[in-house]
Amino acid sequence: MNYKLLFPTYRNRYLFIRRRLAEYGQSGHFKDALNLGTGEGDYDPMIASKSGQLTACDINENDVAFSEKMNAHIQNLTYRVEDALNLSFPENSFNLLTSVDVMEHVGKPKRMTEEIARVLQPSGMAFITFPQINFPWTYDPINRLLGRRAIPQGAYAFGHEYLVDPESFKSWAEEYGLEVLEEKNLSGYLIAFLEMYWTGLIQKLFKENAGNISGEKEKMVKLRPSTKEPLFVKLTDAVIWLDDKLFNNSRYSVGKGFVVRKR
Repeated sequence: MNYKLLFPTYRNRYLFIRRRLAEYGQSGHFKDALNLGTGEGDYDPMIASKSGQLTACDINENDVAFSEKMNAHIQNLTYRVEDALNLSFPENSFNLLTSVDVMEHVGKPKRMTEEIARVLQPSGMAFITFPQINFPWTYDPINRLLGRRAIPQGAYAFGHEYLVDPESFKSWAEEYGLEVLEEKNLSGYLIAFLEMYWTGLIQKLFKENAGNISGEKEKMVKLRPSTKEPLFVKLTDAVIWLDDKLFNNSRYSVGKGFVVRKR
């Protein structure tokens, strides 16, 4: 079971990608796709179903090995170990790129944006999410009040040394020839309140590679997902629906989702 789908912030990102895949492409429409930062591979079956060929990559060798084993039955899916700042793919390789909450881990998000633009084909699309700097105070009142990363929890849990400014991202996209087609808030004050601090602590205790870095020490007790949806995921969807109705137009959200297209 993919237990992560019960967490509204995670589920919200998942639904953002699923809906954009449905909106912008039918099965096989995206001939060559790249999932940049596959993590534990739980997005890959969904993306592969809308792609002619999907390449999924991550810098963490253990995550790649786990994902490859879990999704071995998917014929149009291959895995590679890659650095998001120095991808080995030629220019204009893909007409779809997905990247879910990776940009906040790479150290040089502008450089990652440049690499995304380089490997995309002209008119190719990218679906990108990241945790943003303008997060609700209900998510992390301590760091919000102090105005900096005072504790490595809340908005700065999950191995986040920094958060991404959406205005900066739009500037980088423009610089590298990426047109912003869509910008969406992902998780407002309600979801933020429901996940205040405890989700970061749970991940730190139990998630394999909780910091999303290569070479992290293996845990004695660890959780790995499957691709099966949990029974009560519709309750999570109801929370997401209400949060979106109330706070979608706010400046503040836990994360941002972008759709960009290469000119």
